[in-house]
Amino acid sequence: MKFNTQHAPPVGFQLAPMIDIIFLLLAFFIVTYQMTDNEKDIEISLPAASEGKAKARDHLEKVINIHSDGKVVIDQKVYSLDELQAKMSNLVRVNKSQPIRVRGDEETDYKHLVDVINRCSKAGIWNISFATGMPKKEPGN
Repeated sequence: MKFNTQHAPPVGFQLAPMIDIIFLLLAFFIVTYQMTDNEKDIEISLPAASEGKAKARDHLEKVINIHSDGKVVIDQKVYSLDELQAKMSNLVRVNKSQPIRVRGDEETDYKHLVDVINRCSKAGIWNISFATGMPKKEPGN
């Protein structure tokens, strides 16, 4: 007796599920990407500190850039001291422990730094940290 043997059709590569997974991964990384480079003002030269270690960034942290002439910039927008205090007050209403990182130029007068910290304190900000750069390595060391 002769049996009719049927062979299964060859299995092809399923492209649709792979494209779905790639789009899900792409969406995940776009949503979770922190845009910290937009917060850094390249015109600011940070003072160097040899001690201390880098603190992990909080995803809610706001960065305040202070230029050497006292100009205050947050998210590439210039603020007056009154506008800064109003913005910080709005942030505190949403998050009582709102973290702030101050990036002051190494040529910034101490007065400008104190003015910004004073306005943040008046707005209810208590979680303030300061950004510093790594010291430049001298040749031969």
